[in-house]
Parts: sequence; C-alpha cells; structure tokens
Amino acid sequence: MDIRRTILWMIFSFSLLLLWNNWQVYRGEPSLFSLTPPATQTAKPDAAKSAATHPAGTEGIPSAGAQSAPTAQAKVPNPEAVPQGQQVHVKTGVYDLTFDTMGAQLVRADLLAYKNQEATTGILPWFKGLMGHKPPKDAGGPMYLLNDQPGDMYVAQTGLVGAPQGSSYPTHLTPFTVVGSGPVVKDGKTEIAFEATSDQVRVVKTFILSKDGYDIHVRNDIYNLGTQPIDPSLYLQLTRDSHEPPNTTGYYTTFTGPAVYSEQDKFQKIKFEEITKGKASYIQQADNGWIGMVQHYFASAWVPKQGVVRTNQALALPGGLFAIRSIESVGTIAPGAHKTVDSQLWVGPQDQRAMGAVAPGLGLVVDYGWVTIIAKPMFKFMIWLHSLVGNWGWTIVLLTLIIKLIFYPLSAASYRSMAKMKLVAPRMKHLKEKFGDDKAKMNAAMMEMYRTEKINPLGGCLPMVVQVPVFIALYWVLLGSVEMRGAPWIMWIHDLSVSDPWFILPAFMMLTMFLQIKLNPTPPDPTQAKIMMIMPLVFGGMMFLFPAGLVLYWCVNNTVSIIQQRVIMRRLDHEKAASASS
Repeated sequence: MDIRRTILWMIFSFSLLLLWNNWQVYRGEPSLFSLTPPATQTAKPDAAKSAATHPAGTEGIPSAGAQSAPTAQAKVPNPEAVPQGQQVHVKTGVYDLTFDTMGAQLVRADLLAYKNQEATTGILPWFKGLMGHKPPKDAGGPMYLLNDQPGDMYVAQTGLVGAPQGSSYPTHLTPFTVVGSGPVVKDGKTEIAFEATSDQVRVVKTFILSKDGYDIHVRNDIYNLGTQPIDPSLYLQLTRDSHEPPNTTGYYTTFTGPAVYSEQDKFQKIKFEEITKGKASYIQQADNGWIGMVQHYFASAWVPKQGVVRTNQALALPGGLFAIRSIESVGTIAPGAHKTVDSQLWVGPQDQRAMGAVAPGLGLVVDYGWVTIIAKPMFKFMIWLHSLVGNWGWTIVLLTLIIKLIFYPLSAASYRSMAKMKLVAPRMKHLKEKFGDDKAKMNAAMMEMYRTEKINPLGGCLPMVVQVPVFIALYWVLLGSVEMRGAPWIMWIHDLSVSDPWFILPAFMMLTMFLQIKLNPTPPDPTQAKIMMIMPLVFGGMMFLFPAGLVLYWCVNNTVSIIQQRVIMRRLDHEKAASASS
C-alpha cells in the first residue's frame, strides 16, 4: 500500500506542476520545461522581412557535388538596391497562392479547405476575453501556411549558385518577370512561369498545380546563353522564423521546425535552438529523401529528384530567421544548351496518404514517437472506420468501444481485483484501528488477509499498465491527425480539434472520473483518499482546453469502464450471495 500511496503522490504532484506550467504558457510566460526562453524578434520587423526575401544566406553555398568539391560563392546584392517585386496570385480548388516576382518566391499560401480556428460561441470566447485575448481579424477565413509579413515569416525559395567570381546566377534575390500573360490551364492543371537572366544564364521557373492537390511540380529550365560551359547548382529552400503557428496552445506541445528525411537516417527533426547553438544533427549529404518545415497539422517540403546527390543545410539567418535547404549540382551545361531540373513542393496538411504518394517517408511528418508501431495501424483502422460511418466523432466513439472490447479480459481482471478490495475495505479499516501506528503488524495482517481472500493487491494496477502504450498511441493519433481539424461531431461540437466551446465534455469527464473513484475501494489512508477525490478536478481542469476529440475519447472510455465495473461487481455480489446460501 505504501507503493501505491507514493505513486499517487507522484501523479498528483506532477499533475499540479503540469497544470501550473500550462497556465503560465497560456498567459504568455515561458514554460518551466523549456530549454530556452521563447524566441523573440530582436531585429526590426523590416529587417526581418529583408533577411527573408534578401538574406545573406546564400553566401558560401557548396556546389553539392562530391564532398571535396570547391565552395561556390553567390553574389548577393545589397538588399536596399534590389527593386521591389510584384505579387502574382494563382487560385486552384485548394489554394490561393501569392508569388513574388522578386526571385519568383512563393510568399503566401492560403489553404481554402481549412479555416482559421477561433470559437465565436460558448463559454470559451468569453473566458479568453477575460484573459485579454482578441480574435484575429481574419477569424473564420481561410487558414494560411506561408506568409511574408514581419514577425510571421514563412516562404519557399529556389535559385542558382556556383557562378564564377565577380558574377552571379539568378537566385531568390533576382528580379523575375512573368512568362506570357500569367497563369494558364493545361490538361486540367494550372501553370505559371517566371524567367530571369543574369550573367548569360537564363532560368525559367515553372510551377504546375493540380486542381485539388497540395503537391506542386516545380520545373527549373536553365539555359547557358554564354560562350563558356557553366556548372551551376540549384538550391531549394524553406525560410521561416520561430514563431508558434496560429491557434497554438500551451496545454499540449507539438513539434515546430525543420525536418530532414533520408533512407539512411530516416526522419530527423531539428530544433531551432539546436541550429542557433550549432548543435543540429542531421544527414548532410544524400541522394534521396526530402527537406521540410513541420508544424501541428501542416507541413511544407521540397522533394528533389531521387538518385541525385544533394547537400542538406539547416542554418540561422539574420533577423531571427531559419532556413532548411537542399543544394544539388545541375552538371555541366555547354554553350547554347540547357538542362531541366524537376522537383516537388508540398505545401499543405499532413495528409499521410497523399504525402506518402509524393515521396517515400514524407508521411512521417506525423510523428508518433516511440508508439509509432501501434499508432500507425491504429490510424489506418480509424480511416477504415470513418469510411463506414462518415463522421470523425462517431469514429472516435467506435474505436474506443472496440479497444475496450479487445482489452475486456484484462479490464475484467482489474475490476474484479478492485471489487474484492472494496469488499474487504471494512476489514482493512478495522485492522488500521486495531494496530494503530504499528505499520509492521498492520502490513503483516493485511498480507494474511490477502492470502486468505485470494486477493492480489497489485491486480488492479498491472492489467491497466499493459494497456498504457495503446492509450498513449490513441492520444497521439487523435492529437496529430489533421483529419480532426474542422471535423464536426454532433450539436455544439463543430470542430474536434479545438476545445469544447461550452465545456460540456470536460464537465462530463470530471463526473465520470468521480463515479469511477466511488466505485473503487476507498484507501485506508485519509490523505490518500483526499488525493483521489481531487484527481478529477486536476485532470478535468486540464481537459477544459484540450481538443474536443481527445476529451470525447476519455468520456467514452470512462463511461464504458463504469459500465464494465458495475457488471463485474454485480457478478461478484451474486457469487458471494450464492456462496453464502450454500
């Protein structure tokens, strides 16, 4: 019993610490568990934007050939001397994209199928208002992923390096012009092309977009207009600051930052602070894989042509910006000749099926950690269930019921043990009164009673421990699945990925936790009993700002557990009555 008391104290103390930490983060204070303070913009906003669109970050880019290849210097113009580009808009069934002719950069991506999450009804908006929160002006409008505003910088760029000393090839700092009259539709796909010429090298950059897909085919046609052979390298780059994505909450954490994938080292996440400290560890040369930027529910990624050696770089730029890029050698281009380099750009939701079709390992941006071996099959099973019921809320309910059914034998053993403990609770109380503070005699008497009644004091805990990895995997599946974003359930639940606006599900969860505690044997220690009664308040309070889908799972799980426990306890009562009558 001392072990159980110690465990309860540890859980209770950690829960209070976690609740206080999350409250501090929600108020904008630094996390108690943060390795470094939250990133702040130390540079002026205009300087930060200039660093993104005109950074000195292309200096010293390697030619991405063999490791012994010489470093190619890129001539970076003075940012103040670069003329301002024009914005070009392209709209498809899922995108509203904005390109900047300065470097033909993709500087804005509105995802039309996803809305900015901001509750306007219920208790939650009122509560946030008390905390000083003001809803954004674009609340309810399309969610954006890429943006080029100061303090909210996130853009996709490409360019050429490897020019001889004193010259420069077209980069994301070079003014481009739109080819033709603008976007055109060919074979059901929208194409827009930009061109620029610098030092006898002409680059035509073409973006090809499907009607309803988030993968963008990018073709770079490189022409040698000079009289000497050239040997350029193409870089594909994602640049952003370290700000937290919109609708981020401190009550649970997900990864935001660069990522690299290769067949050799698989999926590697890179933290911003590791880049700043020069301690980032990732594969720097490969002939496969991709580079990307990951955040909760969404991601962007450059996928170069597979089988071509490229160099990966993650680095910090001026103005509090970070870049992840891949540089590959184009090869020698003879005078009057040209070469084409194809790549894929993903800008959109973390749709594992669609991303997996674009490149091997791209679906791994949905990272389940050490429970991946359980979470992946569970997610696929959820997809199948959703194909049957057509509603993600009912999918969660069904999945929870199926998991409870699978683990019923283990749960039954646990409930039977707890029911027996509850039946002998009066005798335990009597033993405590009899032996008082003599813990040695009391523990000996309790162990004798356990042997007589055939009770395993840990029988109620061990079966539950076996189930913990499954429930953790389900937690991460529900938390990381973009399918939950904007998915309604019933009545007041319009989005399973945000908090219940009326707090009905968290309140119901607290109620079910109280009922479960009442069904369990009362601990003989009064302090331990008080802790047990406070636990629903602690966990319930944490759930008030958790996604509704997660709270729905806990509500269903608790309800089924209560029903199972009541059935088993009645069976034990009947068995006891039958034994007494015989």
